Amino acid sequence: MGVGTPKQFLSLGGVPVLERTIAAFHSIRAVREIVLVVPAGCIPRTRALVRRAGFSKVSDVVEGGRERQSSVFNGLTRCSFRSGVVLVHDAVRPLVGRRTIMSVIRAAGRYGAAVAGIPVKDTIKIESQKRPGFYARTLRREELWAVQTPQGFAFPLLWDAHRKVRSSGFIGTDDASLVERMGTPVRIVPGTGTNIKITTPDDRKLAEILLRKRQRG
Repeated sequence: MGVGTPKQFLSLGGVPVLERTIAAFHSIRAVREIVLVVPAGCIPRTRALVRRAGFSKVSDVVEGGRERQSSVFNGLTRCSFRSGVVLVHDAVRPLVGRRTIMSVIRAAGRYGAAVAGIPVKDTIKIESQKRPGFYARTLRREELWAVQTPQGFAFPLLWDAHRKVRSSGFIGTDDASLVERMGTPVRIVPGTGTNIKITTPDDRKLAEILLRKRQRG
């Protein structure tokens, strides 16, 4: 982002990004517990935010790991339950909607694994390994989805997937990829174009526009 403040603490409409993200899940009755996984240096600040906002469903604030999947595993170890559905969500997707969250919960409960996603609009090409800078082939756009979060899983399934990759050394780009390695199909449910991940200054500007539009109704 080009600033000293971690992305999750930047202001979005006068409220920290992380606070908006937590609030989206805290307001849903089906969500019983929230575990936050953050860099070690952000733990005191995160706990202060939770206290100030009165997020009673937040049961723990956990130190993250070197890789994303290590951070998720650390969070799983601190969950107070070992059954039902567990969701994994990016802290910097603060505009996730209630409908998306509930769709993932229901699909994960029925199929064991589910992700939110939207069809890809752009044409995607694979770069040639033999001739860098040139593409080798074009993928069928109608078969491609841009996957978002939340991603939902039966807790035992995700726990087993993480345990297995910890011994194999495999690094996945998301939790669904860990479950896929076990041969479990993952259900895709419709996400939204507004469920953006704030990683650049332009993302933050777009999020401000989308938030104002949402608040106007």
